[in-house]
Amino acid sequence: MSQELGKIEKPTTEEFKSSRKLFYVPLIFSPREPQVELLDKVTRYWQQVEEHLANLEAKLGNARIIFHELVPVGGEIALKTIQELSEDSFQIIKSRVDNGAKLEPLEDRELLAEFMDWSRCLGLGLQSHKAFTVVYEAYTKAQEARNEFISKKINETIQKEDIAILLMREGHKIHFPEDIELFYIAPPGLDEIKRWVREQEAEFEKQMAEAAKNTEADTAEPEDGN
Repeated sequence: MSQELGKIEKPTTEEFKSSRKLFYVPLIFSPREPQVELLDKVTRYWQQVEEHLANLEAKLGNARIIFHELVPVGGEIALKTIQELSEDSFQIIKSRVDNGAKLEPLEDRELLAEFMDWSRCLGLGLQSHKAFTVVYEAYTKAQEARNEFISKKINETIQKEDIAILLMREGHKIHFPEDIELFYIAPPGLDEIKRWVREQEAEFEKQMAEAAKNTEADTAEPEDGN
């Protein structure tokens, strides 16, 4: 069962007392060259995530296990890797590691490397249908294997009555064990970012359509006035 924070305001300690708990935080990366408006939204999102996590921990107990997407190692090396990936999620994690939480490896190094390589291949914009089919099938298999590994890792690591935090992008298609109580951290800032992205995409499509229309008008043959 998944609880969406913001919609369920007061989860009771009694209701979840004996279950394993996982606080799932959608991972939002700050663009390298962000627009000021987007950067403000991302910053606000992470502030809200910290507030929501702190409220949950006050009710249910402190998280003692932390997982982060794209990180196949644990401990201090993982912490440095995360700081390079995302300063925002690093701040969320660092305070809890300093308070005794353990940063656990989430990924298998080889599976992650294979998944990323096939992702890059798809991003090249393959022209051949045959090549695209081969790459996409390999990508899908790598993704499934990666998801299975992550699911197994989470299941093996979180013991009875443990509380863990998972920072991972949405759309992962990972199946969590049924006896893990999943809390989906969805502060208002998440919807703000999604809405902003949709609006930008719609504006871009509009501009492209107008540009195509103007190009057609410019290249159209002039009518013969004679």
